[in-house]
Amino acid sequence: MFAHLPRDREIRGRIFATDALDRKILTELQLDGRLTITELAARVQLSVSPCHRRLRDLERQGAIRGYRAVVDPAAVGLNFEALVFVTLRWETPDTVTAFEEAVSAVPHVLQAQRLFGEPDYLLRVATADLDAFQQLYDRQLARLPGVQRLTSTLVMKNVVQDRPLPE
Repeated sequence: MFAHLPRDREIRGRIFATDALDRKILTELQLDGRLTITELAARVQLSVSPCHRRLRDLERQGAIRGYRAVVDPAAVGLNFEALVFVTLRWETPDTVTAFEEAVSAVPHVLQAQRLFGEPDYLLRVATADLDAFQQLYDRQLARLPGVQRLTSTLVMKNVVQDRPLPE
């Protein structure tokens, strides 16, 4: 993975150098973020100390943003997923800020992306069932600041999910 990326990359305004070993470390951690430093070192064919140093550098530089557990929504009762397209009434900086702050406070919104063109936003929402989604839609999503129109589509099946970054 990452073989197509140049050695010097800019991420969030910072430039850092990566080489084949760094990219191999990133690939292994995307596949299994629970690797011990010893296991990671063995997989990338480095001794533990240099591997640990490279890992800390990648974390410090922001190439690794964090570590987390990936939880199956159905295992915690969230069996229903919808994609909601949002068009705002007008796009002033205040409207955008108010909308983004409000949507960030809705726990059932798993992902929110601002888009170019129409619609303005794409939200990924998870609820227990259709009835819970309808209540969320009516009571919270439709009342978000600046909303002109909501259009939703139901997710039938997730085919590709949580895939590591491509090579």
